[in-house]
Amino acid sequence: MTPVSLWDRATRAWSDLGLGPKGLIVVALPLAILLSGIGALHLSARAEAEAEARVRLTFAIQRDIHEVHALLAEAASGVRGYRLTGRRAFLEPYIKAEALLPTTLDRLRRTARDPEIRRRLARVDSLVVLKRDGLAQLAAMPGAGTAIGLETPAVTRALIANKAVLDALRGEIEAMQRREVELLAERQARADAERRRTWTLTALMAGVGLLGGLAAAQLLFTGIVRRVRSLERDAERLERGEPLTLVDEAQDEIGRLARRLVEAGDLLRSREAALREGEERYRRVIEGVRDYGIFALDVDGRVVSWNTGAQRIKGWTADEILGCHFSRFYPAEAREETPSRLLEVASREGRVEDEGWRVRRDGGRFWANVVITALRDQDGQLTGFSKVTRDITERRRAEDALGHARAEAERASRAKSEFLSRMSHELRTPLTAILGFNQLLGMDRETLSEDQRHAVDQIAKAGGHLLAMIEEVLDIARIEAGGQALTLESIAMAPLLEEVRTLISPQSQTAGVNVQVVGDLALCAHVDRRATMQILLNLLSNALKYGPQGGAVTLTLKGDADRVWVEVADEGPGVPSALVQRLFTPFDRLDAERWSGAEGSGLGLALSRGLAQAQGGDLRYRPRDDRPGAIFILDLVPSPHTPEAAA
Repeated sequence: MTPVSLWDRATRAWSDLGLGPKGLIVVALPLAILLSGIGALHLSARAEAEAEARVRLTFAIQRDIHEVHALLAEAASGVRGYRLTGRRAFLEPYIKAEALLPTTLDRLRRTARDPEIRRRLARVDSLVVLKRDGLAQLAAMPGAGTAIGLETPAVTRALIANKAVLDALRGEIEAMQRREVELLAERQARADAERRRTWTLTALMAGVGLLGGLAAAQLLFTGIVRRVRSLERDAERLERGEPLTLVDEAQDEIGRLARRLVEAGDLLRSREAALREGEERYRRVIEGVRDYGIFALDVDGRVVSWNTGAQRIKGWTADEILGCHFSRFYPAEAREETPSRLLEVASREGRVEDEGWRVRRDGGRFWANVVITALRDQDGQLTGFSKVTRDITERRRAEDALGHARAEAERASRAKSEFLSRMSHELRTPLTAILGFNQLLGMDRETLSEDQRHAVDQIAKAGGHLLAMIEEVLDIARIEAGGQALTLESIAMAPLLEEVRTLISPQSQTAGVNVQVVGDLALCAHVDRRATMQILLNLLSNALKYGPQGGAVTLTLKGDADRVWVEVADEGPGVPSALVQRLFTPFDRLDAERWSGAEGSGLGLALSRGLAQAQGGDLRYRPRDDRPGAIFILDLVPSPHTPEAAA
């Protein structure tokens, strides 16, 4: 394993560092150099300021030394003038010196830093004291202003002593001034050196900061630009569909972006391969469809694709039809209007379906079902249409045949109804005569024997049954022909149910069956009174006919906002589930062998349902849940207002 150098590790660490920290370092490095330069400038400026302050201090000391010398000289001159003239005005310099010398000497003691100056300043202090004492003594001697004021031995000695002190003091002051001149030269040289050093350091730090910033920027941006250009080249290769190779393995944002770009390239190529495979599979599927013509149109309606099914149905090959307008498939009478209309509807609504005659290549016509769908891009712009055509000529022929058969069946049904109506009228005419003659025979029952009276009763019973059956046949015929005359009105249901119970009471008493009315007796319905009573009488008659002796039949009135219904429940055996679907078929007597002794024509329930539906209602059946029996449910339309309001 090759050892990794410190430079390589540093370079790798710098490459892996994020762009944010890199930018921070690039900004912080020149800033740190700048701050260091500012600090150095500050220190140099302080040194320069201190040097200049020392120069100013030297000037101040020189000024104070000169002031001490001047005050003493002026004081001495003033005292001599006073001795000569005796005028007190000459003592003002002396008085001024007495007032200012202590302050000036104290300032010198505080500001002087040089050892030689301080030593000489100590001697100056002592000489100043002697000088001040000598001047005070001289000023206090008598004889000031007289001829002998300066000639006395005491005055002479005092003047000589003061002069000696002043000379010594002048010597010290001159020595101090010479020393201060030397110090001033040194300090000015030091200040100039500090100033030059400051400017040199400023220029140096500025150069270092500029070079450091340029180096850091170059280090950052050269690497970024190089790597970004590499990403740009990768993007161009990705656009051309070329595979990408990961070159930039750094862990920063650009490195991660490079890896993501390589991954995106791999994913894109895999998806392109899957898309090409799917398109090829879709093309094979479309091409393999023979029962449907599937092709595409451009926005103007010209054919741009063509499958095998379209060629089989229409007859044109792809080379013959591509680029042609699809109006060629329409008959001449529809070619101008229908194609443009269908494209306009598909563009507006997204899809349109149409059926009609189309033309094959050989000029033959076929009935087609066509679906045209608008194709749009992701921005919603129309790019073309897809068109699916199916040849349904055979279905059209079958529908036409079915229509003819339906018409024939309707004509046959009308003929049947007319036949039943005529037959019923023809049967009722002789039956009426038979029943009339039977009534005449019944009027002479006393003259008839027992067998004859029994025969008369049987004729009346059979004739009544036959007449009722004829009436039911007529009602069935009228309902099927739509000629049933109904008068719908709002009727209170409770009185109608009571009337029905009263009418059926002879039969119920004979059978020993209790008929009761329960439920919401305040309900009203919008019905035909006669037809509703006929339905309920048929249902009650069946309940009594098939129910047990001594049983019970219940009429339950119920309702809600949408309907009113009457449930007729008996305690008979009910209807077998296998026979329920035949329950309302005319002339179909269910389980006739079992109920051979029961009278009936098989028309009652069919007639009742027809009358219920003619009123907007219905008649349904369901078995009882709790015990054997049947429940017939008569659905009726609820009344929009009460019978009183109707009246």
